[in-house]
Amino acid sequence: MTLDVAQLCAQLIRFDTTNRGGGSSEGEREAAEHVAAILQDNGVPPTLLEPAPRRTNVLARIPGTDPSLPAVLVQSHLDVVPADPAEWSFDPFAGEIRDGYVLGRGAVDMKDMAAMTLAVLNRWHVEGRRPRRDVVLAFVADEEDQGVYGAHWLVEHHAAYFTGVEAAISESGGFSFDVDGVRLYPIGTAERGTSHMKLTAVGRAGHGSRKNAQNAVTALVTSLARIAAYEHPVRLTPTVEAFLVGAGKALGVEVDLDDVDGTIARLGPAAKLVENTVRCSTTPTMLQAGYKVNVIPGTATAQLDVRTLPGTIDELEATIDSLLADGVTREFLEHQPAVEAPVDTAWFAAMAEALRDEDPAAVVVPHCLGGGTDAKAFSRLGIHCYGFSPLSLPAGFDYRSMAHGVDERVPVEGLEFGVRVLDRFLSS
Repeated sequence: MTLDVAQLCAQLIRFDTTNRGGGSSEGEREAAEHVAAILQDNGVPPTLLEPAPRRTNVLARIPGTDPSLPAVLVQSHLDVVPADPAEWSFDPFAGEIRDGYVLGRGAVDMKDMAAMTLAVLNRWHVEGRRPRRDVVLAFVADEEDQGVYGAHWLVEHHAAYFTGVEAAISESGGFSFDVDGVRLYPIGTAERGTSHMKLTAVGRAGHGSRKNAQNAVTALVTSLARIAAYEHPVRLTPTVEAFLVGAGKALGVEVDLDDVDGTIARLGPAAKLVENTVRCSTTPTMLQAGYKVNVIPGTATAQLDVRTLPGTIDELEATIDSLLADGVTREFLEHQPAVEAPVDTAWFAAMAEALRDEDPAAVVVPHCLGGGTDAKAFSRLGIHCYGFSPLSLPAGFDYRSMAHGVDERVPVEGLEFGVRVLDRFLSS
């Protein structure tokens, strides 16, 4: 029986796999068991692995017709970020299909990719086909936190499952982005590093009504104001430079690599795809201080969402240190370096060809992700990781606001397009 990709996506959304961080998650086991059952029904024996109770990962390998070829990894995460039903116009976990869209949390991040992968495998099973090379599958837990129960744990404890894998595909790339009738398809070939920090200000506790030159709160907010106002210098990576050149040519925009900000401004709507990836960023996101309004606390803390570009970590640390007020120290909460895969490979060429086979007008460009994915884990095994979760999207559809946003949804036609593209790429 042929499985419908929209129904597969809706079924996955109905498993509430909310990851609240700190080791707390819901529904990952049930979703993993559902995926495993579909794999088994389609002739692909699954392996379920749990580093902790209910934090379930599903692995499988489909043998190719030519075992001499390097394998490809297709990886998806089954967990999602929280969704407050009071903010949504529909139930985020009902998995409805309405007005040409699949609705719900995870529709684009990233149960769509999981559903498209399963639909491709079902096609192969029904039609009696096999791929040319081994296809390794990983449906993992915990991507929406730090991956310690998912991809990073698998890499550290079960690396043998990925023997022979040369390249991997996953989320955040291969979607269409319409700019005045020009359809760009950015394929993720890089992503910024994640180096989140905690700042701690230590001062002298005292009465709120009295003068205090060692106020920890004042030292902390002074530091945060300096950090928030600081503009990090432009640092062009090969991926970002290739994006600017390729997108500029397609859009008829003058590209001046000595004036990157001016070039980005001329890209119009396409600026959203690159503006966050030409610099490091240090964004204050969390504050904690005090326990009573008339008491000056002895300590105050803050956390920074820090994203880095390759080769910039030493420069960034020195910059942060220069912006801290007296009595304020810093420490890393997480430190995962930036990753970058080569653009001039047969893998990238095959992805571009698969997109153009379905959309001859596709303009394929490399893309650097502003955030992070499980590519940071799998790249540690020497695997070239690409963001390639193909979708054809209607003009004006704000895809980038869907992930982690309210009223997340994905077009059914986009999913069907993605299945055809993935089938072409993985079969060839």
